[in-house]
Amino acid sequence: MDKDLKQHIRGLEKQLLRPEVRSSPEELNKLLANDFREFGSMGHIFLKSDCIAAVGAGGVFKMTLHNFDMHTLADDAVLATYQIIDETRNRHTLRSSIWKLRNGRWQLFFHQGTIIHLQP
Repeated sequence: MDKDLKQHIRGLEKQLLRPEVRSSPEELNKLLANDFREFGSMGHIFLKSDCIAAVGAGGVFKMTLHNFDMHTLADDAVLATYQIIDETRNRHTLRSSIWKLRNGRWQLFFHQGTIIHLQP
């Protein structure tokens, strides 16, 4: 596996956690593929247009990324898996993302989050 690519994709995932990126239609437009689709942790389906239209509607959450891993699916596609600790809402999610290389840059094509309940 290409360690530089793994670090690059991890960095893109971390960008998407930053409030200034999540609240910027321009940044989201760059990072999300035009055919982006998300299965949210609460069961909702979101398209790129939904994410951009929702800018400013959501809260700012303190989230940290853990246990990042990446698997190559093709020369131009990778699967990223990781866990998010959301300190603001006190919840943990398992996340998976498919990133595709298009026109020389990596864009998020698919994302899914699943809330997990940790044992005390």
